[in-house]
Amino acid sequence: ASYFVGHLKKRRMSESLPSNDSRLFIELEFVQNLANPKYLSYLAQQGFLDQVEFINFLKYLRYWKQPKYLKLLAFPQCLVFLDSLIDNSRFKRELTVGQFIEYVHQQQGLLWMEKEKQP
Repeated sequence: ASYFVGHLKKRRMSESLPSNDSRLFIELEFVQNLANPKYLSYLAQQGFLDQVEFINFLKYLRYWKQPKYLKLLAFPQCLVFLDSLIDNSRFKRELTVGQFIEYVHQQQGLLWMEKEKQP
């Protein structure tokens, strides 16, 4: 089982694991949260990004890059952050710096504004 589902199971021992459809939507929600720089900062500050199990879970989530899953994403930039969380140690370190988080957030805002201008 994945890291996330494993923690879900531990938290809800009396409940069964989610169905495949439910799991897809749980993982969809989680992977899209990776588009939120403040959430990424939280993960870094809590030490999740130093845990091998968590990094393995992030690697598992790369299946969202496949076209049949990619089309479900409202915030596809989450996949850029997903790769950075796995492969970019400098990015992970910077996630604990407030100015960096604000910079990333501002850059996202500028990108969204530009996309809205496009026909």
